[in-house]
Amino acid sequence: MGAATIAVIDYGMGNLRSVWQALVHVAGSREVVVTADPALVAAAERVVFPGQGAMPDCMRELDARGLRQAVLDAAKNKPFLGICIGQQMLFEHSDEGDVPGLGVFAGRVRRFPADKMHGPGGERLKVPHMGWNEVVQTRSHPLWKGIADASRFYFVHSYCVDPVDRLCIAGTTDYGVPFTSAVARDNIFAIQCHPEKSAQTGLALLSNFIDWKP
Repeated sequence: MGAATIAVIDYGMGNLRSVWQALVHVAGSREVVVTADPALVAAAERVVFPGQGAMPDCMRELDARGLRQAVLDAAKNKPFLGICIGQQMLFEHSDEGDVPGLGVFAGRVRRFPADKMHGPGGERLKVPHMGWNEVVQTRSHPLWKGIADASRFYFVHSYCVDPVDRLCIAGTTDYGVPFTSAVARDNIFAIQCHPEKSAQTGLALLSNFIDWKP
């Protein structure tokens, strides 16, 4: 495996094929590998940390495969993209199952508040938040290049991150309440939606990640 490889971390949670396919579509000649091997993650030039499912299961499987340290190391020293629960796992603690996360970002992962789940017309909003919604860019970032503010991305989730450091927030979305949908700091960008399922806008974000030089 060459140094130009993009590693997609496989800790056994969710079908990663759509993430792999979307990255291959925009990666050009660069190799994209789905791997559960910590050595391959360490050798990759850049790392994608996706996932779906329940937080307790995800954290358990990450540890069972010996990938915790590989994720922490990658988040320190190479371009790193967290997707969906791969964003949530970067935080200190999740209310889902009352489990600790990786603690890369200070803050909690909280469930959408049931009493606030009403749309603009008073209609009841369902949880999970599922479907297309706008991401408002709260600050400039290389991964937003060529993506219009308030572009629509595809979401599937019942929990969202609540960062302690509000300066790390790179995007917000409204679903009954405003919530943080993207965070960024140094070499890390993490987003709650699924760019691999977000048509051309999502592909643009993935392409920006591949070219990003933090």
